Amino acid sequence: MKQKLLLLVCFVAGIGFSQAQGLPTNPEPGKCYVKCITKDEFKDVEETIQTYPAYTTLKIIPATYRTVEERVLVKEASKKFVYVPATYETVEVPYVKQEGRTDLKAVPATFGSDSRTFEVYPKTSGWEYKVLEDCPSVNKEDCVAACFVEYPAQSRDVQFTTLASDASTNSIPVPEQNAKYKKRVIKTPARMDEIEIPAEYKTIKRRVVDTPASTTTNTIPAQYQTVTRTVLDKKGGITTWEEVDCELLDPNVLPVFYELGSARLTPASKKTIDDTLLPILTGSNVSIEIMSHTDSRGNDDFNQSLSQQRANSVVNYLVSKGVSRSRLTARGFGETRLTNRCSNGVECSEAQHQRNRRTEFRVINN
Repeated sequence: MKQKLLLLVCFVAGIGFSQAQGLPTNPEPGKCYVKCITKDEFKDVEETIQTYPAYTTLKIIPATYRTVEERVLVKEASKKFVYVPATYETVEVPYVKQEGRTDLKAVPATFGSDSRTFEVYPKTSGWEYKVLEDCPSVNKEDCVAACFVEYPAQSRDVQFTTLASDASTNSIPVPEQNAKYKKRVIKTPARMDEIEIPAEYKTIKRRVVDTPASTTTNTIPAQYQTVTRTVLDKKGGITTWEEVDCELLDPNVLPVFYELGSARLTPASKKTIDDTLLPILTGSNVSIEIMSHTDSRGNDDFNQSLSQQRANSVVNYLVSKGVSRSRLTARGFGETRLTNRCSNGVECSEAQHQRNRRTEFRVINN
């Protein structure tokens, strides 16, 4: 059915379209063509490069020594100061032990005696009434007599002391008292005597440089290595249409096998690639897409990563065989494109799971 569809596509393409696109003008029925852009062509050239520079090594010739004697100062000259204390002598120093003074002697006052008559009551006179004794009358006034009486003045002698001489003082001089005390006075003052202390010397042995250190040089030549590098030999970019087997345009199972959980190609798988893909890629400019799949068992993310690694392994192997990496595409689909019902959780036989673990390839336009 796919071949018939391709034939129909080929016949529908008009002559004008074919000429405009550069397609063959008289294609044979049942033929398929892919658009190819010629790739850049490279070639390997050898080039010698310096991998290690020339350099100089130095050999050290150590210094040599000789022993010399030398008189050295071990203690500097100095001075010593000795203190000589002062000497004393004893002398007597007179002093006034008690100053002279004038004492005062009190002379008490002296007194005399005298008297004086004083009138203590003046002379008086007057009428005095006197009741007669044995008055026969009941009325006492009948027996009263009036007498004019005169009394003389009354006097009194008073003795008193008179001041003969008031109190006074007499001055009595008291002479000063002298004494002596012993005093130590400096006979010779204190002084500092300066004494010279001579320097001290010692003879020592020391090692001095006889010949200084030196070097000798040795030149190490540079190292070179011849490397092969790939350079552009012919610029590509030309569009051509190349005839291919129509079946190669659809995914084709590539019977390569891997170890469990590994992306490493077995020797048998490498031989399959040599026999199947290398003939298609050699002598043409077509590009190939490598598609790798897993079954549903295991973690989805792990299966996705494993399928991509396995597709990469096929591409890397083809590159090692000289195929340009730009003509190869590696795609891992994990368990997203199962060919049967054996999805997660579905019980299937090993053979059914095996049909999902596949690697496919197809020719693609480039």
